[in-house]
Amino acid sequence: MASSAGVSGALVAAQWVTAPTPAEAMPAPPPTATHKVRLLVNGKAHQLDLDPRTSLLDALREHLHLTGTKKGCDHGQCGACTVLIGGRRINSCLTLAVMHEGDSITTIEGLGTPDKLHPMQAAFVKHDGFQCGYCTPGQICSAVGVLKEIQAGIPSHVSADLNQTMQASDPELRERMSGNICRCGAYSNIIAAVREVAGEPQ
Repeated sequence: MASSAGVSGALVAAQWVTAPTPAEAMPAPPPTATHKVRLLVNGKAHQLDLDPRTSLLDALREHLHLTGTKKGCDHGQCGACTVLIGGRRINSCLTLAVMHEGDSITTIEGLGTPDKLHPMQAAFVKHDGFQCGYCTPGQICSAVGVLKEIQAGIPSHVSADLNQTMQASDPELRERMSGNICRCGAYSNIIAAVREVAGEPQ
């Protein structure tokens, strides 16, 4: 005759085999509703139907196929995804596309063309401000935004005198560009390129 312990063990084993898995026990989640978003990118209007959780970076790359904007860390730590919104720089991986309905967005593709480079693009080429080039679109967009900040008198952490006219000095540029990481280490050439566009002596 089987012991009560043996019977109990058999019952537990049977329950273990027949119990539904968590995936079977839980109903499937409903599909996420999409949201219509109108984005103005590089002067052209686009109507997109997006999951509201879509980042601006993914909307640009995966839906509009503007792959110049790079996905580096996807955590706002490297600056490879920098674009300009209303002339101000932003990490596109940290913001949702639905938040920018009707905003004027400029990516690296909208700054210049191979036949007519933006002055910052031309300066990066002249000063060899890149090696692998992966971070370069974000570096250039950030540099364009930096010069607008300086022209507008927006201070940085290293601005010594807020009553003086802001200058595109090496300390100012290094501080303001510190959110854009270049793993190749082309920083000195990047600063030289930005200084040239700012009209500062080399």
